[in-house]
Amino acid sequence: MLKQEYTITVYTENQIGLLNRIAIIFSRRKINIESLNTSPSEVDSVHRFTIVINETEDVVKKLCRQIEKQVEVLKAYYNTQEEIVWQELALYKVPTDVIAEEVKVERLLREHGAKAVVIRKDYTVFEVAGHREETDNLIKVLEPYGLIEFVRSARVAIIKNSDGFHEKLKEFEHREPGEDAIENEYLAKKDEVFSM
Repeated sequence: MLKQEYTITVYTENQIGLLNRIAIIFSRRKINIESLNTSPSEVDSVHRFTIVINETEDVVKKLCRQIEKQVEVLKAYYNTQEEIVWQELALYKVPTDVIAEEVKVERLLREHGAKAVVIRKDYTVFEVAGHREETDNLIKVLEPYGLIEFVRSARVAIIKNSDGFHEKLKEFEHREPGEDAIENEYLAKKDEVFSM
């Protein structure tokens, strides 16, 4: 099997230490994470991890099963680039005097969809959202004009076809706590009373 780029999407409860445990799953298998993003999801109290790796499908399937064994993980999906809508955000810092003097640079920035987010006397920061190739192309364009700094965010991705699980996530949001949770809550209040 050939390696290719996969995006793993993991829905989790927001718990301390979970990121570390998920990262260990990759490091034990000596798998390099190309991109990692965590953010809240559309459901209150559910977080989303977006992880990009280059691996075979067989290895990715095993990784997802291993990740799902974590108590706080609700579901892990893996997708190819064709099955997701994705973007990355890139920031470029360039000398302001070059931008002001070189009309050609301004035209190139417009062609690449760059938007100024900070303009100071000494530098200007531009932002571009797009795929990796698009953000890399602008680096090459700006280097001859004195590119000072460049940074790119991790991938953010939406699965094109994930309706079923999103309904389950919404159910999770409105679900009543189980008996164990209620019992633990009662014990915690009881301990609070006795510690006063």
